[in-house]
Amino acid sequence: MNILDELAARDLLADCTDRAGLAALLEREPVTFYAGYDPTSPSLHVGNLVPVILQVRLQRAGHRPIVVVGGATGMVGDPSGKNAERNLLGDEELAANLAGIRAQLGQFLDFDAGPRGALLVNNADWTRGVGYLEFLRDVGKYLTINYMLAKDSVRARLEGDGGLSYTEFSYMLLQAFDFVHLARAHGCRLQVGGSDQYGNITAGCELSRKMGGPQLFGLTAPLLLDATGQKMGKTSTGERVWLDPERTSPYAFYQYFLNLADADAPRLLRLFSLRPLAVIDEIAAAHDADRGQRLAQRELARDLTSWVHGADETARVEEASRILFGGTLDGVQQRTLDLLAAVVPVVELDRTELSGGIAIIDLLSRTVADSRSAARRLLQQGGAYVNNLRITDAERRVTSDDLVTPTMFVVRGGRKDYRLVKICG
Repeated sequence: MNILDELAARDLLADCTDRAGLAALLEREPVTFYAGYDPTSPSLHVGNLVPVILQVRLQRAGHRPIVVVGGATGMVGDPSGKNAERNLLGDEELAANLAGIRAQLGQFLDFDAGPRGALLVNNADWTRGVGYLEFLRDVGKYLTINYMLAKDSVRARLEGDGGLSYTEFSYMLLQAFDFVHLARAHGCRLQVGGSDQYGNITAGCELSRKMGGPQLFGLTAPLLLDATGQKMGKTSTGERVWLDPERTSPYAFYQYFLNLADADAPRLLRLFSLRPLAVIDEIAAAHDADRGQRLAQRELARDLTSWVHGADETARVEEASRILFGGTLDGVQQRTLDLLAAVVPVVELDRTELSGGIAIIDLLSRTVADSRSAARRLLQQGGAYVNNLRITDAERRVTSDDLVTPTMFVVRGGRKDYRLVKICG
Protein backbone atom coordinates (compact mmCIF):
# COMPACT_ATOMS: atom_id res chain seq x y z
CA MET A 1 0.00 0.00 0.00
CA ASN A 2 1.50 3.36 -1.02
CA ILE A 3 1.25 6.33 1.34
CA LEU A 4 -1.73 7.93 -0.43
CA ASP A 5 -3.67 4.66 -0.34
CA GLU A 6 -2.90 4.34 3.36
CA LEU A 7 -4.05 7.90 4.03
CA ALA A 8 -7.28 7.14 2.20
CA ALA A 9 -7.77 3.91 4.15
CA ARG A 10 -7.36 5.88 7.37
CA ASP A 11 -9.91 8.55 6.31
CA LEU A 12 -7.10 11.08 5.98
CA LEU A 13 -7.60 11.97 2.33
CA ALA A 14 -10.32 14.41 1.28
CA ASP A 15 -8.94 16.22 -1.79
CA CYS A 16 -5.81 15.98 -3.90
CA THR A 17 -4.88 18.25 -6.80
CA ASP A 18 -3.38 15.49 -8.96
CA ARG A 19 -3.47 12.17 -7.13
CA ALA A 20 -1.80 10.11 -9.86
CA GLY A 21 0.96 12.66 -10.34
CA LEU A 22 1.52 13.06 -6.61
CA ALA A 23 1.56 9.30 -6.05
CA ALA A 24 4.22 8.92 -8.74
CA LEU A 25 6.31 11.72 -7.21
CA LEU A 26 6.08 10.25 -3.69
CA GLU A 27 7.08 6.83 -5.00
CA ARG A 28 9.96 8.20 -7.05
CA GLU A 29 11.79 10.39 -4.53
CA PRO A 30 11.71 11.92 -1.05
CA VAL A 31 9.38 14.90 -1.22
CA THR A 32 9.59 18.05 0.86
CA PHE A 33 6.12 19.13 2.00
CA TYR A 34 4.63 21.64 4.40
CA ALA A 35 1.71 22.43 6.67
CA GLY A 36 0.93 25.77 8.24
CA TYR A 37 -0.15 26.40 11.83
CA ASP A 38 -2.08 29.46 12.91
CA PRO A 39 -0.37 31.16 15.87
CA THR A 40 -3.53 32.58 17.50
CA SER A 41 -2.67 30.75 20.73
CA PRO A 42 0.51 29.46 22.43
CA SER A 43 -0.96 25.95 22.27
CA LEU A 44 -2.24 23.70 19.54
CA HIS A 45 -5.64 22.06 20.03
CA VAL A 46 -7.25 18.76 19.05
CA GLY A 47 -8.26 20.06 15.61
CA ASN A 48 -4.58 20.75 14.82
CA LEU A 49 -3.83 17.04 15.21
CA VAL A 50 -5.19 16.45 11.68
CA PRO A 51 -2.34 18.26 9.86
CA VAL A 52 0.06 16.96 12.53
CA ILE A 53 -0.80 13.30 11.85
CA LEU A 54 -0.58 13.94 8.10
CA GLN A 55 2.95 15.25 8.57
CA VAL A 56 3.89 12.40 10.90
CA ARG A 57 2.74 9.72 8.44
CA LEU A 58 4.44 11.36 5.47
CA GLN A 59 7.69 11.76 7.41
CA ARG A 60 7.57 8.10 8.44
CA ALA A 61 7.15 7.24 4.76
CA GLY A 62 10.48 8.95 4.05
CA HIS A 63 9.46 12.52 3.19
CA ARG A 64 10.59 15.79 4.75
CA PRO A 65 8.12 18.02 6.60
CA ILE A 66 8.33 21.78 6.84
CA VAL A 67 6.34 23.39 9.63
CA VAL A 68 5.30 26.93 8.74
CA VAL A 69 4.28 28.94 11.77
CA GLY A 70 2.41 31.92 10.42
CA GLY A 71 4.04 34.88 12.08
CA ALA A 72 3.03 37.02 9.09
CA THR A 73 -0.28 35.46 8.04
CA GLY A 74 -1.27 35.26 11.72
CA MET A 75 -1.26 39.05 11.76
CA VAL A 76 -3.88 39.03 9.00
CA GLY A 77 -6.19 36.13 9.88
CA ASP A 78 -7.41 33.30 7.66
CA PRO A 79 -11.09 33.68 6.67
CA SER A 80 -11.40 29.97 5.83
CA GLY A 81 -14.04 28.32 8.01
CA LYS A 82 -14.68 31.58 9.90
CA ASN A 83 -17.90 33.59 9.94
CA ALA A 84 -16.38 36.76 11.40
CA GLU A 85 -13.09 38.62 11.23
CA ARG A 86 -10.71 37.92 14.09
CA ASN A 87 -8.77 40.43 16.13
CA LEU A 88 -5.29 40.94 14.74
CA LEU A 89 -2.35 39.98 16.94
CA GLY A 90 0.49 42.19 18.10
CA ASP A 91 4.19 41.33 17.87
CA GLU A 92 4.64 40.29 21.52
CA GLU A 93 1.60 38.00 21.56
CA LEU A 94 2.64 36.44 18.26
CA ALA A 95 6.15 35.78 19.56
CA ALA A 96 4.83 34.02 22.68
CA ASN A 97 2.42 31.94 20.59
CA LEU A 98 5.14 30.94 18.13
CA ALA A 99 7.40 29.72 20.94
CA GLY A 100 4.66 27.56 22.45
CA ILE A 101 3.72 25.97 19.13
CA ARG A 102 7.37 25.24 18.27
CA ALA A 103 7.81 23.35 21.53
CA GLN A 104 4.66 21.27 21.03
CA LEU A 105 5.43 20.26 17.45
CA GLY A 106 8.79 18.95 18.61
CA GLN A 107 6.88 16.19 20.43
CA PHE A 108 5.44 14.79 17.21
CA LEU A 109 7.88 15.42 14.38
CA ASP A 110 11.52 14.36 14.18
CA PHE A 111 13.66 17.45 13.69
CA ASP A 112 16.91 15.45 13.82
CA ALA A 113 16.33 12.83 11.13
CA GLY A 114 19.01 13.94 8.69
CA PRO A 115 17.77 14.66 5.16
CA ARG A 116 14.17 14.03 6.15
CA GLY A 117 14.38 15.93 9.44
CA ALA A 118 11.59 18.42 9.97
CA LEU A 119 12.29 22.10 9.38
CA LEU A 120 10.46 24.87 11.22
CA VAL A 121 10.15 28.28 9.56
CA ASN A 122 8.25 31.51 10.19
CA ASN A 123 6.72 33.18 7.14
CA ALA A 124 7.42 36.57 8.67
CA ASP A 125 11.04 35.95 7.74
CA TRP A 126 10.35 36.27 4.01
CA THR A 127 7.34 38.60 3.93
CA ARG A 128 8.12 41.45 6.31
CA GLY A 129 10.77 42.85 4.01
CA VAL A 130 8.47 42.84 0.97
CA GLY A 131 6.90 46.23 0.19
CA TYR A 132 3.22 46.54 -0.64
CA LEU A 133 3.76 47.82 -4.17
CA GLU A 134 6.37 45.15 -4.86
CA PHE A 135 3.99 42.45 -3.63
CA LEU A 136 1.21 43.69 -5.91
CA ARG A 137 3.62 43.82 -8.85
CA ASP A 138 5.36 40.50 -8.30
CA VAL A 139 2.54 38.35 -6.87
CA GLY A 140 -0.88 39.99 -6.95
CA LYS A 141 -1.05 40.35 -10.72
CA TYR A 142 -0.99 36.56 -11.26
CA LEU A 143 -4.27 35.65 -9.54
CA THR A 144 -7.44 37.26 -10.85
CA ILE A 145 -10.26 38.55 -8.66
CA ASN A 146 -12.57 36.12 -10.49
CA TYR A 147 -10.36 33.19 -9.46
CA MET A 148 -10.26 34.27 -5.83
CA LEU A 149 -13.99 35.01 -5.58
CA ALA A 150 -14.75 31.50 -6.80
CA LYS A 151 -13.18 29.97 -3.68
CA ASP A 152 -15.71 28.61 -1.18
CA SER A 153 -14.06 30.31 1.80
CA VAL A 154 -14.34 33.73 0.13
CA ARG A 155 -17.81 33.23 -1.32
CA ALA A 156 -19.25 32.05 2.00
CA ARG A 157 -18.02 35.17 3.77
CA LEU A 158 -19.26 37.50 1.04
CA GLU A 159 -22.72 35.96 1.28
CA GLY A 160 -22.79 36.38 5.07
CA ASP A 161 -23.85 39.44 7.02
CA GLY A 162 -20.36 40.37 8.19
CA GLY A 163 -18.75 40.59 4.77
CA LEU A 164 -15.02 40.20 4.18
CA SER A 165 -12.36 42.83 4.77
CA TYR A 166 -9.63 43.49 2.24
CA THR A 167 -7.14 42.35 4.89
CA GLU A 168 -8.66 38.88 5.09
CA PHE A 169 -9.19 38.75 1.33
CA SER A 170 -5.42 39.18 0.98
CA TYR A 171 -4.73 36.09 3.09
CA MET A 172 -5.06 33.76 0.11
CA LEU A 173 -2.34 35.63 -1.76
CA LEU A 174 -0.03 35.52 1.26
CA GLN A 175 -0.45 31.76 1.70
CA ALA A 176 0.03 31.19 -2.03
CA PHE A 177 3.23 33.24 -1.83
CA ASP A 178 4.41 31.05 1.07
CA PHE A 179 4.08 27.95 -1.11
CA VAL A 180 6.00 29.52 -3.99
CA HIS A 181 8.74 30.76 -1.65
CA LEU A 182 9.14 27.33 -0.03
CA ALA A 183 9.32 25.70 -3.45
CA ARG A 184 12.13 28.05 -4.42
CA ALA A 185 14.03 27.98 -1.12
CA HIS A 186 13.60 24.34 -0.08
CA GLY A 187 12.29 22.43 -3.10
CA CYS A 188 8.89 22.04 -1.40
CA ARG A 189 6.39 20.40 -3.77
CA LEU A 190 3.41 19.56 -1.54
CA GLN A 191 1.18 21.39 0.93
CA VAL A 192 -1.11 19.49 3.32
CA GLY A 193 -3.88 20.66 5.63
CA GLY A 194 -7.53 20.36 6.54
CA SER A 195 -10.17 20.44 3.83
CA ASP A 196 -11.09 24.04 4.71
CA GLN A 197 -7.61 24.98 3.39
CA TYR A 198 -8.10 23.50 -0.07
CA GLY A 199 -8.86 26.85 -1.72
CA ASN A 200 -5.74 28.46 -0.28
CA ILE A 201 -3.61 25.45 -1.17
CA THR A 202 -4.76 25.33 -4.78
CA ALA A 203 -4.11 29.07 -5.06
CA GLY A 204 -0.46 28.32 -4.28
CA CYS A 205 -0.38 25.65 -6.99
CA GLU A 206 -1.91 28.10 -9.46
CA LEU A 207 0.48 30.91 -8.50
CA SER A 208 3.48 28.66 -9.11
CA ARG A 209 2.12 27.69 -12.51
CA LYS A 210 1.46 31.31 -13.49
CA MET A 211 4.95 32.36 -12.33
CA GLY A 212 6.64 29.61 -14.35
CA GLY A 213 7.56 27.49 -11.34
CA PRO A 214 7.37 23.70 -10.88
CA GLN A 215 4.11 21.80 -10.55
CA LEU A 216 3.03 21.96 -6.92
CA PHE A 217 0.57 19.61 -5.26
CA GLY A 218 -2.06 19.93 -2.58
CA LEU A 219 -3.53 17.30 -0.28
CA THR A 220 -6.19 17.79 2.39
CA ALA A 221 -7.74 15.65 5.09
CA PRO A 222 -11.37 15.84 6.20
CA LEU A 223 -12.15 18.23 9.01
CA LEU A 224 -12.56 16.68 12.44
CA LEU A 225 -16.35 16.22 12.54
CA ASP A 226 -18.52 13.91 14.62
CA ALA A 227 -21.22 11.60 13.23
CA THR A 228 -23.73 14.48 13.27
CA GLY A 229 -21.48 16.74 11.18
CA GLN A 230 -20.48 19.03 14.07
CA LYS A 231 -16.87 20.11 14.56
CA MET A 232 -15.06 18.15 17.23
CA GLY A 233 -12.48 19.34 19.72
CA LYS A 234 -14.67 21.06 22.30
CA THR A 235 -16.11 19.72 25.54
CA SER A 236 -19.83 19.64 26.31
CA THR A 237 -19.42 22.99 28.07
CA GLY A 238 -17.91 24.57 24.95
CA GLU A 239 -14.29 24.58 26.13
CA ARG A 240 -11.68 23.82 23.51
CA VAL A 241 -9.54 20.72 24.09
CA TRP A 242 -5.94 21.96 24.11
CA LEU A 243 -2.68 20.02 23.95
CA ASP A 244 -1.17 22.19 26.69
CA PRO A 245 -1.69 20.35 30.02
CA GLU A 246 -2.07 23.70 31.79
CA ARG A 247 -5.10 24.50 29.60
CA THR A 248 -6.62 21.03 29.34
CA SER A 249 -5.47 18.56 31.98
CA PRO A 250 -4.26 15.16 30.75
CA TYR A 251 -7.21 13.63 32.64
CA ALA A 252 -9.73 15.88 30.84
CA PHE A 253 -7.96 15.20 27.53
CA TYR A 254 -8.25 11.43 28.09
CA GLN A 255 -11.87 11.70 29.16
CA TYR A 256 -12.78 13.70 26.05
CA PHE A 257 -11.86 10.77 23.80
CA LEU A 258 -13.16 8.15 26.25
CA ASN A 259 -16.60 9.79 26.06
CA LEU A 260 -16.87 9.88 22.26
CA ALA A 261 -19.91 8.35 20.60
CA ASP A 262 -19.63 4.71 19.53
CA ALA A 263 -19.89 5.69 15.86
CA ASP A 264 -16.96 8.13 16.06
CA ALA A 265 -14.35 6.15 18.00
CA PRO A 266 -13.29 3.50 15.42
CA ARG A 267 -12.98 6.16 12.69
CA LEU A 268 -10.80 8.38 14.85
CA LEU A 269 -8.72 5.39 15.89
CA ARG A 270 -7.94 4.72 12.21
CA LEU A 271 -7.21 8.41 11.69
CA PHE A 272 -4.96 9.10 14.67
CA SER A 273 -3.52 5.82 15.92
CA LEU A 274 -0.06 4.80 14.75
CA ARG A 275 -0.99 1.12 15.01
CA PRO A 276 -1.27 -0.95 11.80
CA LEU A 277 -4.67 -0.92 10.11
CA ALA A 278 -5.08 -4.67 10.64
CA VAL A 279 -4.78 -4.20 14.42
CA ILE A 280 -7.27 -1.33 14.35
CA ASP A 281 -9.72 -3.47 12.34
CA GLU A 282 -9.53 -6.11 15.08
CA ILE A 283 -10.24 -3.49 17.74
CA ALA A 284 -13.16 -2.12 15.72
CA ALA A 285 -14.65 -5.63 15.34
CA ALA A 286 -14.37 -6.29 19.08
CA HIS A 287 -15.84 -2.83 19.75
CA ASP A 288 -18.89 -3.55 17.57
CA ALA A 289 -19.39 -6.94 19.21
CA ASP A 290 -19.90 -5.31 22.63
CA ARG A 291 -20.14 -1.53 22.52
CA GLY A 292 -20.85 -1.38 26.23
CA GLN A 293 -17.16 -2.07 26.88
CA ARG A 294 -16.19 1.10 24.93
CA LEU A 295 -13.07 -0.65 23.68
CA ALA A 296 -12.43 1.67 20.72
CA GLN A 297 -12.83 4.74 22.94
CA ARG A 298 -10.39 3.36 25.51
CA GLU A 299 -7.76 2.47 22.93
CA LEU A 300 -8.15 5.85 21.21
CA ALA A 301 -7.92 7.75 24.50
CA ARG A 302 -4.85 5.71 25.48
CA ASP A 303 -3.07 6.20 22.15
CA LEU A 304 -3.71 9.94 21.88
CA THR A 305 -2.98 10.74 25.53
CA SER A 306 0.30 8.81 25.28
CA TRP A 307 1.16 10.61 22.05
CA VAL A 308 0.44 14.07 23.45
CA HIS A 309 1.31 13.72 27.15
CA GLY A 310 3.52 10.61 27.35
CA ALA A 311 3.01 7.01 28.46
CA ASP A 312 3.75 7.70 32.15
CA GLU A 313 1.10 10.43 32.30
CA THR A 314 -1.38 8.13 30.54
CA ALA A 315 -0.79 5.44 33.16
CA ARG A 316 -1.60 7.95 35.90
CA VAL A 317 -4.68 9.16 34.04
CA GLU A 318 -5.96 5.61 33.64
CA GLU A 319 -5.33 4.92 37.31
CA ALA A 320 -7.23 8.10 38.22
CA SER A 321 -10.06 7.07 35.91
CA ARG A 322 -10.27 3.66 37.58
CA ILE A 323 -10.49 5.36 40.98
CA LEU A 324 -13.41 7.49 39.80
CA PHE A 325 -15.18 4.35 38.66
CA GLY A 326 -14.79 2.64 42.03
CA GLY A 327 -11.42 0.94 41.59
CA THR A 328 -9.04 0.13 44.40
CA LEU A 329 -6.71 2.76 45.81
CA ASP A 330 -4.07 0.22 46.86
CA GLY A 331 -0.63 1.51 45.90
CA VAL A 332 -1.94 4.74 44.40
CA GLN A 333 0.71 7.42 43.97
CA GLN A 334 0.53 11.03 45.14
CA ARG A 335 0.86 12.25 41.54
CA THR A 336 -2.30 10.36 40.60
CA LEU A 337 -4.27 12.06 43.36
CA ASP A 338 -2.75 15.39 42.33
CA LEU A 339 -4.09 14.67 38.84
CA LEU A 340 -7.54 14.01 40.30
CA ALA A 341 -7.39 17.31 42.16
CA ALA A 342 -7.82 19.07 38.82
CA VAL A 343 -11.25 17.50 38.30
CA VAL A 344 -12.47 16.56 41.80
CA PRO A 345 -13.24 19.10 44.57
CA VAL A 346 -10.66 19.20 47.35
CA VAL A 347 -11.58 19.56 51.04
CA GLU A 348 -8.83 20.45 53.50
CA LEU A 349 -8.56 19.04 57.03
CA ASP A 350 -6.06 19.90 59.72
CA ARG A 351 -3.80 16.99 60.62
CA THR A 352 -4.76 17.31 64.29
CA GLU A 353 -8.34 16.30 63.41
CA LEU A 354 -7.11 12.85 62.41
CA SER A 355 -5.01 12.27 65.52
CA GLY A 356 -8.02 11.12 67.52
CA GLY A 357 -10.06 10.25 64.46
CA ILE A 358 -12.89 12.22 62.85
CA ALA A 359 -16.40 10.76 63.08
CA ILE A 360 -17.67 9.47 59.75
CA ILE A 361 -20.87 11.52 60.12
CA ASP A 362 -18.82 14.69 60.54
CA LEU A 363 -16.57 13.80 57.62
CA LEU A 364 -19.46 13.08 55.27
CA SER A 365 -21.27 16.28 56.25
CA ARG A 366 -18.15 18.28 55.39
CA THR A 367 -17.57 16.57 52.06
CA VAL A 368 -20.38 14.82 50.15
CA ALA A 369 -23.45 15.43 52.35
CA ASP A 370 -25.29 18.71 53.02
CA SER A 371 -25.92 17.98 56.70
CA ARG A 372 -25.42 15.43 59.44
CA SER A 373 -28.90 14.01 58.82
CA ALA A 374 -28.10 13.67 55.10
CA ALA A 375 -24.84 11.95 56.08
CA ARG A 376 -26.78 9.43 58.22
CA ARG A 377 -29.15 8.68 55.34
CA LEU A 378 -26.19 8.17 53.02
CA LEU A 379 -24.71 5.65 55.44
CA GLN A 380 -28.04 3.82 55.89
CA GLN A 381 -28.53 3.60 52.12
CA GLY A 382 -25.04 2.14 51.57
CA GLY A 383 -23.80 5.15 49.62
CA ALA A 384 -20.88 6.26 51.83
CA TYR A 385 -17.34 5.32 50.81
CA VAL A 386 -13.84 6.07 52.05
CA ASN A 387 -11.14 5.16 49.54
CA ASN A 388 -13.86 3.41 47.50
CA LEU A 389 -14.64 1.04 50.41
CA ARG A 390 -18.26 1.16 51.58
CA ILE A 391 -18.79 2.39 55.13
CA THR A 392 -21.95 1.32 57.00
CA ASP A 393 -20.91 1.77 60.64
CA ALA A 394 -22.15 5.14 61.90
CA GLU A 395 -19.64 4.94 64.76
CA ARG A 396 -16.68 4.59 62.40
CA ARG A 397 -13.87 7.12 62.87
CA VAL A 398 -11.47 8.07 60.09
CA THR A 399 -7.83 8.30 61.18
CA SER A 400 -4.38 8.70 59.70
CA ASP A 401 -4.51 4.95 58.95
CA ASP A 402 -7.00 5.82 56.17
CA LEU A 403 -4.52 8.02 54.32
CA VAL A 404 -3.61 6.47 50.95
CA THR A 405 -0.71 8.90 50.53
CA PRO A 406 0.97 10.97 53.25
CA THR A 407 -1.51 13.81 52.70
CA MET A 408 -4.66 12.52 50.97
CA PHE A 409 -7.58 10.12 50.99
CA VAL A 410 -10.83 9.91 49.00
CA VAL A 411 -14.46 10.21 50.08
CA ARG A 412 -17.36 9.27 47.85
CA GLY A 413 -21.11 9.70 48.16
CA GLY A 414 -23.23 7.52 45.88
CA ARG A 415 -21.78 6.53 42.52
CA LYS A 416 -20.02 9.68 41.32
CA ASP A 417 -19.84 12.38 44.00
CA TYR A 418 -16.14 12.42 44.92
CA ARG A 419 -14.06 14.60 47.22
CA LEU A 420 -10.31 14.54 47.75
CA VAL A 421 -9.47 15.17 51.38
CA LYS A 422 -6.15 16.92 51.78
CA ILE A 423 -4.45 16.97 55.19
CA CYS A 424 -2.73 20.20 56.09
CA GLY A 425 -0.40 21.09 58.96
